[in-house]
Amino acid sequence: MPAKSVRKISREGGSMGADRSTALVPRILHTADWQIGKPYRWVDDGQKQARLQQERVEVVGRIAEIVRQEQVDAVLVAGDLFDSSTVPAATVMEVLEVVGSMSCPVLVIPGNHDHGGVGGIWRREDLQRQMQDRAPNLQLLLSSEPVLVAGITVLPCPLLRQHESRNPLLWLEQLDWQALDSSAPRVVLAHGSVQGFGGDDSVNRLALDRLPSDELDYVALGDWHGLMSVNRKVWYAGTPEPDRFPNGPDDKRSQVLLVDLERGLPAGVKPHATGRFQWHRITMTLKSDGDLARLEQRMSDCFGRRVGRDLLRLELNGQLGWSAHQNLQNRLEDLQQQLLHLRLRGELHRLPTAHERDQFLDGLESPLVSAIASDLQEELEQAVDPVAEQALIELQRLCAIDPCA
Repeated sequence: MPAKSVRKISREGGSMGADRSTALVPRILHTADWQIGKPYRWVDDGQKQARLQQERVEVVGRIAEIVRQEQVDAVLVAGDLFDSSTVPAATVMEVLEVVGSMSCPVLVIPGNHDHGGVGGIWRREDLQRQMQDRAPNLQLLLSSEPVLVAGITVLPCPLLRQHESRNPLLWLEQLDWQALDSSAPRVVLAHGSVQGFGGDDSVNRLALDRLPSDELDYVALGDWHGLMSVNRKVWYAGTPEPDRFPNGPDDKRSQVLLVDLERGLPAGVKPHATGRFQWHRITMTLKSDGDLARLEQRMSDCFGRRVGRDLLRLELNGQLGWSAHQNLQNRLEDLQQQLLHLRLRGELHRLPTAHERDQFLDGLESPLVSAIASDLQEELEQAVDPVAEQALIELQRLCAIDPCA
């Protein structure tokens, strides 16, 4: 197959400064999955929903500051800059203004959310006008051909359809590698999965094992929203502002990658934190007031008294007495206001303590009601029964006995 020509992109903004303009190797900023316009439909509060949406634009400004401080030579966005084709025009303008403020080329490939085909956001006339006007340094790479920029050969693998059954890297299997600049580091820019992330494994699947590893210096990937090093050359940058609760301590989000490149040598990869909002996951089994104190300490360690910057997935199981359960409900009401979002999961039951039970039964004047309450209590002590649990709670409420007295 004849070698494809290498298209040169002139660098916007000139030198990045005296410290890096002479002898140092090229530096790129690898990022992906900005998903500007993400709707966050599961957030009920409209104001909080809007804050989460706006933060996905604000983080681009923080990326621009990293570009300036770290004297980046080129920004590579590995797909899904936008969340869908219906992003409001005002949001498009806002993010492109920030991209245009970056004093280096910004190379972008379409991903599955913002694919480059018919019906995709990159085909919108308003976006194309705004790109020319506000972000002339943004280079949308729709063709599978080598691009030489800032001393780097970029090998883009754009998605032109949302669901691509063919290997997006296929064109690289037929590339004449000898025709490339032998001194320029080579970077593959792609969006898709290298292993089963869930869903259909055959869609947007990247067959990296078919590529000649020695011919590549770095593979900049998007699609997986967490930081992941597939191997020393292949990295997912993850999303710069998190959009889901972590699955464990190794589930790292909220970063971009600074990558120093030199042909034939290992890339120097350094994560740089970018996120503002923090997402937490707490799972606990509660059995006593002491457990409530430990829960409070864990929440304090996560976000303390901070307001409006945290999201929490709280899974609580076990059982509490009436008084402790009510105290917890009061705390959860406060958290609903303090946090950007509180997601409750688990099965936490209410069973009166021995003191609460005796106080409740002693206050009953009707022998019949007392007998019913005793039977329900005995049934609950043998096995958790949601129906019996709720019946005893309703009985306590109807009899107007205050278990906290």
